[in-house]
Amino acid sequence: MISKWSVRFYQMAKLVSSWSKDPSTQVGAVITEQNRIVSLGFNGYPHGISDSAETDDREMKLLKTLHAEENAILFAKRNLDDCDIWVTHFPCPNCAAKIIQTGISTVHCPEQSEDFLSRWGEKIKISEDMLAQAGVTIDWLPLADLEHL
Repeated sequence: MISKWSVRFYQMAKLVSSWSKDPSTQVGAVITEQNRIVSLGFNGYPHGISDSAETDDREMKLLKTLHAEENAILFAKRNLDDCDIWVTHFPCPNCAAKIIQTGISTVHCPEQSEDFLSRWGEKIKISEDMLAQAGVTIDWLPLADLEHL
């Protein structure tokens, strides 16, 4: 059973993910320090860049999009040593590198579904290895505890 704080911050990350205009994948991130919210982020285009899904193909969208973790880190505008990050999807290697570099100590993420692992398993393994090497804790939130949220 996960803690009430885990439930709250995961729910917040899910809510924040709904702010993304991406029609295929909405991702949310919440950075906390001692159970206080430091920053929020969701995946999307940078400010001032048109995010019309009709005009950009998938490859162009991927080039322009900032990930939720990146946005949360950028919006924080402060030292993130020993903070936690709560994400709706496990960080890609690029985001894992940024999490490590900022000093975030723990990544909280739901266990990955078989479907997600079949598509992204190789990148997840790279991220897991990077985070482990850097001493960043990964807190896998049990899917069974999150299904009702």
